[in-house]
Amino acid sequence: MAQLLILTSAVDKEVLPALSLLSHRTRHIPAEAAQLVNTPNCDLIFIDARRDLASARSLCKILKTTGIGVPIVLVLTEGGLTAVSAEWGAADVVLESAGPAEVDTRIRLAIGRQVQEQSSSKIQASGVVIDEASYSARVHGRPLDLTFKEFELLRFFALNPSRVFTREQLLSEVWGYDYFGGTRTVDVHVRRLRAKLGDLESLIGTVRNVGYRFNFFEDENERLAQARNA
Repeated sequence: MAQLLILTSAVDKEVLPALSLLSHRTRHIPAEAAQLVNTPNCDLIFIDARRDLASARSLCKILKTTGIGVPIVLVLTEGGLTAVSAEWGAADVVLESAGPAEVDTRIRLAIGRQVQEQSSSKIQASGVVIDEASYSARVHGRPLDLTFKEFELLRFFALNPSRVFTREQLLSEVWGYDYFGGTRTVDVHVRRLRAKLGDLESLIGTVRNVGYRFNFFEDENERLAQARNA
């Protein structure tokens, strides 16, 4: 059973009649931009696009701008199908006349695709979770306040666990070939990144006379043992 949010300006709120025959929980709010400031928690959003396609398109773009992490499905008449394009940012469309089985299937598929996309955009390694989609990182659930380059450096390390990189290689891969700064920049960023990792600072190991590597630990005991021996 999913939590569904329906954006509509219809007085009768019968946007998708088939929903009344399904067990999903639904909530209606006016299809107005001002109502999107504090959008209620939900698993999927239906936007009523049956009568006003222009407004529906604007709502789609506003929702995407806010970074909302749930799929958007447009409810349309058959005549409105030709107006919708990928630029709208909707995950799917459904006709207002669709039956319960079709509506339920589209809900399940849209939510399932969203979950898969979110999972594929995350890198998880040794207690660190890096979300490439939102450019954020967490350590055991604690958010890290990283600069752009610190995030890129952590991301690069996590994508290449146990591999040793020289400072020159890190400059090339993270900062780019057109960067003219010295290798000291790498040392400074590694030091700051370790400080922000806190108890997990040993994830970024130093290989003497070579460079750095991301230490992948199978469990917490292995990490603690590595930290004691450092």
